[in-house]
Amino acid sequence: MTRPPRSHARAALRDIRPKAAFVTWMLLGLAALTLPALAQESDETIIRSHGYSYFGNLSYPPDYPHFTYVNPDAPKGGEISIAATGTFDSMNPYSRKGRAGRLSWMMYESLLGEEPSSGGSAPADVYGESYGLLAERLEYPESKEWVIFHMRPEARFSDGEPVTAHDVVFSHNLLLEQGLPSYAQAVKVRVLDAEALDDHTVKFTFADGISRRSLIDQVGGVPVWPQHWFEETGARLDEPRLEAAPGSGPYMVGSVETNRRIVYERNPDYWGKDLPMNVGRHNFDRIRVEYFGDDTAAFEAFKAGEFTVRPESNSRLWATGYDFRAVRDGWVKLEELPDGTPPTPTGIVFNLARDKFQDRRVREAMSLAYNFEWTNTSLQNDLFKQRHSFTQGSPFEAQGVPEGAELELLQSLGDIVPPEVLTEPVVMAHSSSPERLSDRRNLRRAMGLLDEAGWPVGDDGMRRNADGQVLRADFLLNTSGSPTLSSVVETFVQNLQRMGLDARVEKVDPSQYTLRERDRDFDLLYGQYRAFLDTGTGLHQMYGSKEAEFSLFNPAGLASPMVDAIIDASLMSETEQERDVALRALDRALRWERFMIPVWYNPNTWIASWDQYDHPDELPTYSVGLLDFWWYDADKAEKLRASGALR
Repeated sequence: MTRPPRSHARAALRDIRPKAAFVTWMLLGLAALTLPALAQESDETIIRSHGYSYFGNLSYPPDYPHFTYVNPDAPKGGEISIAATGTFDSMNPYSRKGRAGRLSWMMYESLLGEEPSSGGSAPADVYGESYGLLAERLEYPESKEWVIFHMRPEARFSDGEPVTAHDVVFSHNLLLEQGLPSYAQAVKVRVLDAEALDDHTVKFTFADGISRRSLIDQVGGVPVWPQHWFEETGARLDEPRLEAAPGSGPYMVGSVETNRRIVYERNPDYWGKDLPMNVGRHNFDRIRVEYFGDDTAAFEAFKAGEFTVRPESNSRLWATGYDFRAVRDGWVKLEELPDGTPPTPTGIVFNLARDKFQDRRVREAMSLAYNFEWTNTSLQNDLFKQRHSFTQGSPFEAQGVPEGAELELLQSLGDIVPPEVLTEPVVMAHSSSPERLSDRRNLRRAMGLLDEAGWPVGDDGMRRNADGQVLRADFLLNTSGSPTLSSVVETFVQNLQRMGLDARVEKVDPSQYTLRERDRDFDLLYGQYRAFLDTGTGLHQMYGSKEAEFSLFNPAGLASPMVDAIIDASLMSETEQERDVALRALDRALRWERFMIPVWYNPNTWIASWDQYDHPDELPTYSVGLLDFWWYDADKAEKLRASGALR
């Protein structure tokens, strides 16, 4: 089960990583340094621990001083500023209405620290492990039928009120009543009860006969909001608003200027600043977000020093755009940082609710219009690699023809698995000629597939079905995106037109784009799913049939019985080996469905910054940590000001 959705703002801390997102179940990383204490009560073993992982292996012992990768002596102070494009009209990121301001979820904490790709407090050097944040410890039976969290009595919201078990129960119920339908529907059938046993003890009881996956970490990851504030203000979770509820986290909202600027300020009275998991982190006094109409304006503003850090996703700019004075004089530093997470599955997404895209042959034919090699060479300076998998480069990436345990699993699912999935190599992104945009071999193959699917070419060169309907494909594009992405889309559409489609690019402003994406009012768009490195019921929210019609995490509306069955098999796996087999089968099935045309990925993270920041020499595997464990260097900043580089 995924943690509660934070609309598109949930990925906001991935602005520090151009892969956009992140993420985001993780590998169980380092060998266990300690095991949770076991105690025998009645007839079942009760596990008591300072943290949680499904298989019980925790890398950090109860008395760990800090995460291994941070600088525990990092100075506090200064400001870091980043950019956002488009507009915002809300500081409530939990509603599908409105456009939430970037990082507007960062004030809220949970019982267990969340993964760093979501801005949470779980360690970034291991995967699938959470440690107590608002909760000091937890206990649960081996059967995982329930869990009890013992909360830290010193925890406070930024308005000074204590964080209690009653706030936890209130927040859980608020998400069920006013949260996103896909989340509420998934949770209600799995979490039967949330009960405050006293002011600082909360118990969750889970349903029988279901997978034990994503239950304890799910309820442990619920953001905790102040019940008193919601009752006093009458605010709702499902409505946009510019007033943010007080949180218990290290940052508070300092100021908001709609569509222009948001400033977050470090809470000097933050209750948890001395917790081991917070040592060496949350080092900036202020985090400033500057808004711009589009990426071109944002880049020019960065060159002028209007904001100070730019994670770069535009390969053309990275290759050719950083030849300006501040770079030449050493005022702006360029870094390529390693990234150990699988690349976010980005690409061209089909709206499967459209009848014309129901035929897999149509989707395969249209995918052949994308020429990665030409695009990468002509538009992206040969800086990207081609993505094939939904978990690229991980141990779960499907390879070749299924065999062994993976083949046995697929065969056990019966007729819902197409024969070719069992006998043919896994679907790979096609290759194309880098010499010209239109690869004649691929276009011939594509046109043959369209003929087979009942869309022949008429005398006017347009493809029509038996009812005389033209095969039309409108590509929805956000005007705030980069010019390079616009060029990629336009050249892709040109190839569709050569195949006889009535294909068009429809450019809309950010507000309209968000609304139409949420309402599935598009044929095609450049979108994303999430990579996976573990199983969990959140896989159903992203790739499953039950919530396919309305889940914001499943933009294509994929509904595949084969995919559903494989996800279920992964959830019921009893060993890591069984889980690994199921996840490889899942990658194979997702690629076979062809609901997304895979595009490119960057194996590194590009960051340009005005040289007044530092970070640890050895970064953890799963996070660059820009807004997390970097820090402000006052001496470097003073040199920039003295040279006239920055005001």
